[in-house]
Amino acid sequence: MATSTSAVGEAEVAALKTVALKGGFTEPVKVSCAVLGDRLDASSQTASRRLQRLEEAGLIEREVVSDGQWVSVTADGEHQLRAEYADYRRIFEGGAGVSLDGAVTSGMGEGRHYIALPGYMEQFVDRLGYEPFHGTLNVELTDESVRARAGLDSVEGVPIDGWEGDERTYGPATCYPATVETETGETFDPCHVIVPERTHHDERQLEVIAPEKLRDVLDLADGETVTIRIVEVDEPYHPDSEGPATASGGDQS
Repeated sequence: MATSTSAVGEAEVAALKTVALKGGFTEPVKVSCAVLGDRLDASSQTASRRLQRLEEAGLIEREVVSDGQWVSVTADGEHQLRAEYADYRRIFEGGAGVSLDGAVTSGMGEGRHYIALPGYMEQFVDRLGYEPFHGTLNVELTDESVRARAGLDSVEGVPIDGWEGDERTYGPATCYPATVETETGETFDPCHVIVPERTHHDERQLEVIAPEKLRDVLDLADGETVTIRIVEVDEPYHPDSEGPATASGGDQS
C-alpha cells in the first residue's frame, strides 16, 4: 500500500469511521466540521485538523466548499477500517483468521527463482518446518477478498528476514499459515501465504507456497476458484526459539 499512516492515530480513525458511517464508502458525503466535532466531542477546529491528517495520509479525499466539505473514503481508508474491524473480531470472537477467495492464475515464474534462493530456503525450512516446492500458487482475489485482505494486519505471521548476496539485497517477507480449499472441497495444508515487503504485485494478487506443487496435488487449472483460509500461529516465531511456529485452527489433511 502507498498509505502513510504515521500521523494517523486513534482520533483520526474515529473521524474516518464517522465519515464511513455517513455513507462515505460509496460516495462523497457532506461533512460539517462543527457537526463532526460534536460527534467526536471535539472542537470544529480539531475536527478540521483530523480530516486534514486523514487527507494527507491518503485515507480520504475531500473538496472544501463554502458551507462545509465533500468527503469520501479512499481504498486505503477502507483498508484501514477493515484492519480495525478485524481487530474487533479478534477481541469479541476470539482468535484471528481471514478467508480469501480467488481464481488460480499463471504467474511470471519469478516465484520459482526466489523461493529456491538459499537465503530464503534455509529460513523456510527452519521457521515453517518444510522445504517449499520451487514455485508459488498464484491467486487473483475477488473484489470482496481484496477488501477482506486488510484483515491480515491483525494476524501474526512468520517473519522471513531479508539478506544480502550476489552483490544485491533481497527483501524480507511474512508468511501466514493457511489451508487451500478447492471448489470440490479438497484441502491441502501445511501451506503459507507469502507477502514480500516489496513487491510489484497489487493487493489483488496472492502467492501461496507449500511443500508440494499445489496445482498437481489439487488438480488445479487457471480460472478455477479456491479459498485460502489463513490462521494465526499458536506460537509466534522468535529468532531465539527452536522449531517452526505452529498454526491454530483449521483441519489437518
